[in-house]
Amino acid sequence: MIDGPYFVLTVVGLVGAGLVAGVFCAFSTFVMQALAALPPAQGVAAMKAINVTAVRPAFMVVFLGSTLLCAVISVVTFVLWPEQGAVELLVGSALYLFGCFGVTVLANVPRNNALVRVEAGTAEASAYWPTYVRGWTAWNHVRTVAAAGAVVAYVLALV
Repeated sequence: MIDGPYFVLTVVGLVGAGLVAGVFCAFSTFVMQALAALPPAQGVAAMKAINVTAVRPAFMVVFLGSTLLCAVISVVTFVLWPEQGAVELLVGSALYLFGCFGVTVLANVPRNNALVRVEAGTAEASAYWPTYVRGWTAWNHVRTVAAAGAVVAYVLALV
């Protein structure tokens, strides 16, 4: 069984991944639907404000801290290779690192950066907004499932 500091590291990683999964789940299940129901100018303006607020310490500590913890867990697992839970720890770490952090960097952030370049209330914004919502939300579903999968894998490693 996983114990000591390794146990604590895994539990903290599990909690962090769970918190991030919850945030992403909220966006996938109702926030983006609510924003999509707004007129494009209001939806664009609201999402731009959300994107500015999201990069503040409260969320970034959890999101990036969990990324760091998952990386540490994977390295420690390779070094120590515990008798039980090693595969689950590596799967959980990979899900979070690639499916959550990687997708954020490669899919969601570029869409957010493109949204910054359009002016709310313009024809360009009105044309881009439905495409943005569909693509951003689809990739957010991936992040949600990946972070939740990391939680499940970490729990399985601990039991």
